[in-house]
Amino acid sequence: MTQPAAISINPATGEELARYPFQDAAALEASLASAQRGFQQWSKAPVAARVEVLLRMAATLRANAETMARMTASEMGMPISQSRGEIEKCARLCEWYAEHGPAMLADEATLVEEDKAWVIYEPLGPVLAVMPWNFPMWQVMRGAVPILFGGNGYVLKHAPNVMGCAHLLADAWAQSGLPEGTFEVINVTPDLASKAIADSRIAMVAVTGSVGAGAAIAAQAGAALKKCVLELGGSDPFIVLADANLDEAVKAAVTSRFQNAGQICIAAKRIILEAPIAEAFTARFVEAVKALKIGDPQDPETYVGPMARFDLRDELDGQVQATLEQGARLLIGGEKLEGAGNYYAPTVLTDVTPEMTSFRQEIFGPVASLIVARDADHAIELANDSEFGLGGALWSTDAEKAQRLARRIVSGAVFINGFTASDPRVPIGGVKKSGYGRELSHFGLREFLNVKTIWRDRS
Repeated sequence: MTQPAAISINPATGEELARYPFQDAAALEASLASAQRGFQQWSKAPVAARVEVLLRMAATLRANAETMARMTASEMGMPISQSRGEIEKCARLCEWYAEHGPAMLADEATLVEEDKAWVIYEPLGPVLAVMPWNFPMWQVMRGAVPILFGGNGYVLKHAPNVMGCAHLLADAWAQSGLPEGTFEVINVTPDLASKAIADSRIAMVAVTGSVGAGAAIAAQAGAALKKCVLELGGSDPFIVLADANLDEAVKAAVTSRFQNAGQICIAAKRIILEAPIAEAFTARFVEAVKALKIGDPQDPETYVGPMARFDLRDELDGQVQATLEQGARLLIGGEKLEGAGNYYAPTVLTDVTPEMTSFRQEIFGPVASLIVARDADHAIELANDSEFGLGGALWSTDAEKAQRLARRIVSGAVFINGFTASDPRVPIGGVKKSGYGRELSHFGLREFLNVKTIWRDRS
C-alpha cells in the first residue's frame, strides 16, 4: 500500500515531479518539539544577531536564486522571469527588516508623566503558518521574516503541490545560521493540522488562502484562544476614470491581471471603466492581451504560464461559462488550451454586471472582467459591491479627486495610478471576507508580538 503523500506535479506537462509522504502523529510531535527548542534558543538572540541572520539569508537567496526560481516554475508554473523576481524580492525583504526592524523592536515611550511607563515588544512562540501555492517563496517569506525577526519561531504548513519550495526555503534559513527548528516545515493531513493548531506550543496562526480555509482554521484557533492573521480572497477593483492616462492604465491593468497567470490575491479582477473612456480602454486592453506570450514557464520570454492545478482550471472555466450564459460578451479567450499542460487562454469578458459570476466571485486565473460605470460615484459603488475588501486601484490625473475617492473604497489598500502590490514599507491585509490582521511594515512585525506595558512607581 502506497503511503499517502503530497504530490508535486508540473502543470506545464502533467508530469509528476516528487512525492512527499505525510507525517504521522509521532513525526508531527517531533516537529513541534523541534520548533519549541528552536524558539527557546532564537528568542534569546540579541537583535543584532537576528540582523546578521537576515543579511546572510538575503545573500543565500541570491546565491541559490536560479535553483529556487526553477523549482517555482516547475512546481506551480510561474514563468521563470517572474519567479526570479520573486526571489530577489524576498532578498530585499530580508535587507529591509535588517535595516529598519531594530527601531520597530525598541522600547516605546508612553504619555505617562515622568517617563514612568513604557511599552516593550516580546516574542510569543512558534507561529503556525498555513501558506498557499501561488507565490510559494514570497508568501512564506513576507510573513516569516518579520515573525522570525521578532524572536518567534515559524512552523510552515505549505500547500501540498509546492513542498519542494518549502524545503528549499528551510535549507536556505539553515545555511544562513537560523537555529535548528526555528523554521520548521510540517507536511500533514488536515486532521493533524488541527492538532497542531490546538497544541500549546503554537502561539499564533497565520493563514493565506481561501475564505473557506481561513474561516475553518480561524474557528479552530479561536477554540484554542489563539490569535489569527488571515489574508484571504480578493476581488480587487481597478477603477479607470475618464481623466486617466489610458496608456499607463492599460499597461498596469494587463500586468496586474495576467502576471502569474492571474493567480494573485491582489490582482485587478474587476476592471471598472468610467463610460466616456470604456470603449477606448477596451480596444487597447484587448490588443495588449493578444500580445502576451503563452508557453513554457522555463522560457524567459513566456509571460503567461500554466495554471498551478488542473482542478482550478476546470473551476475557472466553469466561472467563465456561467458569466457568458448570464449575458457577458467574450472578447478574447474563454477556453482551455489543448495539450498536456494546464493552460487557459488569456480571457477578456465585457458587459459584466453585478449579478454575474465573474463580478460576485473571486476569479483566480487569467480572466479579466470589464464593467462600465456611469460616473465616478457609480464606479465607487460598484467597487464596494463585493464581499471582499483586500486591495484596489484608482486611475485619475486629478490627484485631489483621486485621494478623495480612494478614501471611499472599502479595502485594506488603494493604489492611485498604480496597481496593488505587496511592499515591506506598507502593511497588507483586508477587510470583510478578505480577512483581518496585517503583514509587512511595523504592523506585520508587531502583530506577532506581546505588547507589554511596564509601569514603575504608580501611585
